[in-house]
Amino acid sequence: MEEYFLQALPFSYSDGKFVEIRERARMLDMHLLKDNISRSYLVSGSEVCSQQDVFLLLVIFSSPENKTRRKRIRDTWANATFVQGHVVTRVFMLGRADSDIFQSDIFNESQVHQDIVQGGFLETYLKETTKTMMMMEWIVTFCPNARFILKADQQTFVNVQSLAGYLLSLESRMDDIYLGRVIHHHAPDRDPQSPNFVPISVYSQTYYPDYCSGSAMAISQDVLRKMYLVSGKVSPLFPSEVFLGICAQWAGVAPIQISRFSGTKHVRYNRCCYQVIFSSSNLDDVELSTVWKDLKDSNECSKLETYYGLVSCKVWSYLDQFKYFRMGKKSNGGW
Repeated sequence: MEEYFLQALPFSYSDGKFVEIRERARMLDMHLLKDNISRSYLVSGSEVCSQQDVFLLLVIFSSPENKTRRKRIRDTWANATFVQGHVVTRVFMLGRADSDIFQSDIFNESQVHQDIVQGGFLETYLKETTKTMMMMEWIVTFCPNARFILKADQQTFVNVQSLAGYLLSLESRMDDIYLGRVIHHHAPDRDPQSPNFVPISVYSQTYYPDYCSGSAMAISQDVLRKMYLVSGKVSPLFPSEVFLGICAQWAGVAPIQISRFSGTKHVRYNRCCYQVIFSSSNLDDVELSTVWKDLKDSNECSKLETYYGLVSCKVWSYLDQFKYFRMGKKSNGGW
């Protein structure tokens, strides 16, 4: 179980071109472009980070019609505003709704909660990479003071307290952070009928470079800026999480495996396990509320209870994974 308690140290490549990218990222200033960029969004959310130094920005990818899920997330894991005295804030990233009724609801929701960013592109699975590009542009323009960014999908539960505590423990090693459940040796999808199809003309290598699962990952501001600067050289045809991984490679940043991120897998609930892990995927609305209430109302587990809780989660995950293999399904980046 030692993998849960090891803290991998961030590192990056030191080639001359990466040093140049690092310096350009450090000097990046989008202030003069704010007005023009703001007008390109249906909802700009330009005031979300204003007038405050944000330690952790929670960026949740959401679909326009899923208002109920956004409310559930606001009421549970993304309701934190401070962790150990450090500012935490959230924003939901959306594409354009395909109906005027949904779009009107989103405008109203944005007025009430002030936590929506919506691009002008139609929300579809094929536009996830476009949304990722929007996220990068929005952060470097409207939230350049955020120290860390958590990117999560709407079906994911995130233990913000646990993650923020880990990030704070890094102390002086707070640059070049690109953390998550690392996907290793994942081959491009060559099926022309697949939504993740990438032709050889776009990417000819046998495997993608290592990248973090898109279900939940943590990125430092300096890495996000470097990714943004090189993103124009990377094809938008890649799946969104692969797109970020290739941007990281171009920027000279290596992903760091942290096993407390679950990847795309759902971790069966155990209170002492969930107090430690950073994420678990595929929780429905009822389970999300139940888990949150139990965690909020419970005392902190002892070291022994935590150990057995992690063992329980790990055993159940292996059993679930075994069932997936028995059913002929492929595992991708989970426990």
